[in-house]
Amino acid sequence: MVVWTNRTITEFILVGFPTFYSYGPFLFVCLLTVYLFTIAGNIIICILVKVDSRLHSPMFIFISILSFLEIFYTAVTIPKMLLNLIVEKKSISVNGCLLQTYFFHALGSCESYLLTAMAYDRYLAICHPLHYSSIMTPNMTIKLVGTCFSLGFLCPITEVILISRLPFCDNNEIEHIFCDFPPLLNLACVDTSINVLADFVTNCFIILVTFSLVMISYVRIIVAIMKIKTSVGRSKAFSTCVSHLTVVLTFFTCIVFMYVRLTRSYSLNFDRALAVIYSVVTPILNPVIYSLRNKEIRLAFKNRMCQVRNLQS
Repeated sequence: MVVWTNRTITEFILVGFPTFYSYGPFLFVCLLTVYLFTIAGNIIICILVKVDSRLHSPMFIFISILSFLEIFYTAVTIPKMLLNLIVEKKSISVNGCLLQTYFFHALGSCESYLLTAMAYDRYLAICHPLHYSSIMTPNMTIKLVGTCFSLGFLCPITEVILISRLPFCDNNEIEHIFCDFPPLLNLACVDTSINVLADFVTNCFIILVTFSLVMISYVRIIVAIMKIKTSVGRSKAFSTCVSHLTVVLTFFTCIVFMYVRLTRSYSLNFDRALAVIYSVVTPILNPVIYSLRNKEIRLAFKNRMCQVRNLQS
């Protein structure tokens, strides 16, 4: 159990976007719609990959794991954000805040590693097609997924332990839409340079290393695509790469600006705007770009819908 140094603070207040408080019900409906669409899209993908034997390849297994991650990644923050849009007191307990911070970063780290594994899978499939089946075996796929989850849940532990030992001032208002390391550091009453340095080193390892590996994989993929003789083949391959890179660049660009820095925070509105993008917008893009635009998944979805209609008739 975490012991907080300053026991006078029993809860934090999530300030969010104060200028939009009057639009709370409208924003609640919009965010709820996005959340339900995100959950539904990712659940559909998980079910399709599970029940359709044609989707039991490593690529679709990775996609289903990504969808599984997105379900829990959004569940860590969005339900509390929805509640705060309609209640007057936007509070969260100190232990709840710490748990939210840990799981948000753990699941985000898992996603970073998983995107790296997916890029490696596509690199093997396109650049080394003859050796793909012998390298990316079911056993290798399980090992990669297990490694992604193990590293993801281990990485934030040091940061969480360090921040749990900080004394906090009388001000308990978190200038953010959910609990996170930078806004919590702003409330500390002591020098947090060690925490900032620890965050910087950890995030460099998680974000910059994985992003570099992803980009190296896609650069090699693009070079291989350029060697395809037919324009139709090149166009199809480029379309897939651009779609995947859109998600990767959106996700990594936001978290690089948010977490790879040696200062506590940028402007509050800047941080909160970035948080909306990588906690709300990116998860809804994943089922659309990675999966629902995929020909095999669309075909599997149509086949399942036909089977359901035939059973009902």
